[in-house]
Amino acid sequence: MTATVLPAVDRDDFLRDAEAYRAELLAHCYKMVGSLHEAEDLVQETYLRAWRAWGSFEGRSSVRAWLYRIATNVCLTALRQSPRRVLPSGLGVPGQDPDVPMPAPAGEVLWLEPFPDLLGGGGDPAEVVAARSSLRLALVASLQHLPARQRAVFILREALAFPATEVADMLNMSVAAVKSALQRARARLDEVAASPETLVEPDSPAARAVLDRFMTAFERADVGAMTDLLRADASLEVVPLGRWLPGKRACLAHLAGHVLTTPGRYLLYPVVANGQPAAVAYRRRQAQEPHLPFGVTVLRTDGHQVTRITTFVDPALVRLFGFPDTPPEV
Repeated sequence: MTATVLPAVDRDDFLRDAEAYRAELLAHCYKMVGSLHEAEDLVQETYLRAWRAWGSFEGRSSVRAWLYRIATNVCLTALRQSPRRVLPSGLGVPGQDPDVPMPAPAGEVLWLEPFPDLLGGGGDPAEVVAARSSLRLALVASLQHLPARQRAVFILREALAFPATEVADMLNMSVAAVKSALQRARARLDEVAASPETLVEPDSPAARAVLDRFMTAFERADVGAMTDLLRADASLEVVPLGRWLPGKRACLAHLAGHVLTTPGRYLLYPVVANGQPAAVAYRRRQAQEPHLPFGVTVLRTDGHQVTRITTFVDPALVRLFGFPDTPPEV
């Protein structure tokens, strides 16, 4: 029996209503593929497929669940052709000497990208906290170690709390297979997950104070202030250089020798990325030159000191985080 195709106006009404889910679908696709750029394309493909298939939607599930089914399967298709994305620490080769280039990893490396705070602008505070927690860089990096279907099951069940029966329908799996995949995913994440730390909300006074100190030290090229700010076990990683420097001493050697060299070289602006305090950065090479987009730096903090710095050197991220090509006036 051929499904009745609804009039185009109904499809247009559907797309207007479905726009309410765009931000959370973008976060979902990001967790699946580890890339903000790719996630935007996958969400666009999700809406295109939903618009084309609207006539076959029978209302047995909510529109939200239907969109998640399409988005998840779009991601699974994309992941067949793509290796997992990583952070430099995920390669397991620390760079002890900041003056020695990191060896090029074997094969093509796709790097994990940061994600802007699209879900924290309103809504229930508990839901915002949960959404941010599911986007932490360490967790998203750990998710990339899972096979694609296990990753999908884990995100749909754990982060989004869809029932096992609904996840089974989304992925054309049996309920038993969903439960088995979730169990295997949890076991694998226990193996690769970083040591748990106290989560500090990025807009809390403690986190904001740490971020303010970091930005001030960075802009002033104040190595002494940065020394006070970094915890003894702090680490630094830089994408796409592939550099991972564990330990405060190695971090400071790199920062003092290559980054914090001239006051005013960088301009930083506070943002939230992956549910963590972060900063959009502009840089100029010479004192007479203008500041240009540089990238995004994401911090992990215990509320008193910085425990990890992850810098993404990618000028395109500045615009994706809502900033112009020239530094805004403060």
